[in-house]
Amino acid sequence: MQLTCEIISVGNELLIGKVVNTNASWLADKLTKLGVAVKKIIVVGDDLDEIFLCVKEALSRRPSFIITTGGLGPTYDDKTLEGLAIALGRKLTLNLKALEMVKRKYESMGESLTEARIKMAKMPEGAEPLYNPVGTAPAAKISYESTVIYALPGVPREMEAIFNETVSKEVSLSSGFKIAEHSFCVIGVMESALAPIISKVKEQHPEVYIKSHPKGTEEKPLIHIYLNTFHKDEIVAKRIVSEAAEKLISLVKESYGEVVHPIEEGKA
Repeated sequence: MQLTCEIISVGNELLIGKVVNTNASWLADKLTKLGVAVKKIIVVGDDLDEIFLCVKEALSRRPSFIITTGGLGPTYDDKTLEGLAIALGRKLTLNLKALEMVKRKYESMGESLTEARIKMAKMPEGAEPLYNPVGTAPAAKISYESTVIYALPGVPREMEAIFNETVSKEVSLSSGFKIAEHSFCVIGVMESALAPIISKVKEQHPEVYIKSHPKGTEEKPLIHIYLNTFHKDEIVAKRIVSEAAEKLISLVKESYGEVVHPIEEGKA
């Protein structure tokens, strides 16, 4: 039986034509390539009633997955998690694991917690927070009967990073696709200098996801590079990602010398 998914995009900016809904098309493409049939794409505004009614209706169709985008931030109109809680008949509570994620993010920027920032850690009971490697708001995973719900941020680069590094792995396990991954770090080179090299390799290997994660400072750059791809054949997946990684490493060394190193265990 084929896996199915419904995508719910949340945001007034989408309904008034201020922003093009690139998140939905990006997700549909990725899900299709993972063997998941996208059955519906729905856009709703930042309205609590609209959100929970839309989610409740989607749940009645029992898709394998529901993915929401948008409405996870600190402002008054970020209502997705509250809407999910109502649709699921669960309380919206402070998730301590999510709170720790938010706290660490702001501490790394020299900032403290505020009520608005704590709001991003309030999730439906039973939700599992998903780490956001790019932004501050954690995503959430919630299981309800036979459906798994993923609530992702609306900022495209945050949504894409969480999907590629967490959600896609879980979906691939269900769909039968195999994942191949490769990672390494680059020391002493700024992310902005690596960006054109990464873009060049990405153009040559469009089926491979490549992401750079800054871990150091501008004065002492330390960049973690992560690559993955999916395929029904595990051997093919490993070959594809290895070729992309080898090309990327070769170009970095060609430009900057022996700056590529393995990532220490537990430091990814």
